[in-house]
Amino acid sequence: MLRPVETYLQTDRVTLRRFGADDADLLIELDSDPAVVRYLSGGAPTAPEVVRERILPSILTGYERWSGAFGVFAAHETDGGAFIGWFCLRPEPGGPLDEVELGYRLRQAAWGNGYATEVSAALLEKAFTGLDVRTVWGATMALNTPSQRVMEKVGMAVVEHLGTPDDMLAVEGAELGGHRYEITREQWEQRRAARP
Repeated sequence: MLRPVETYLQTDRVTLRRFGADDADLLIELDSDPAVVRYLSGGAPTAPEVVRERILPSILTGYERWSGAFGVFAAHETDGGAFIGWFCLRPEPGGPLDEVELGYRLRQAAWGNGYATEVSAALLEKAFTGLDVRTVWGATMALNTPSQRVMEKVGMAVVEHLGTPDDMLAVEGAELGGHRYEITREQWEQRRAARP
């Protein structure tokens, strides 16, 4: 269930909150859907013990590391509280705090509803107006056009072609690599000022 005291961000339809130590099952279920992890592992599910022993503890440590300003956050429908996936806004490990990654992973039931665009736009606003971020970036596989469309809708643009990491060589389209998208605070402000 949604715990309002841990709310990180709220849009019209989605609420983001911190994950808790008892949320492993949400992540395990999400990563067990081959379609959800298609461009991450080639459809192979993440082993439950990896979620419990590595992924979730790393997420929880991130809240402490960045004093709650950044991290990976559980996403729930504001009406009804259904878990729809997660969004992240976080620096690289050991990287500067003013250059952060925007990412997301959503359950199939949430696809096609505009949630990724809605929340990504709100996270950009939070990053640039409240967290002193200079650049927000995201990376996606070349074949993952739905993810690319989301980034383009919120004003991000391709700045670099990426090779495929060794642990993702089994993914469909691995030979095509991926793209790094970025938007700077100045670009975001110009885009906002140009809106009617």
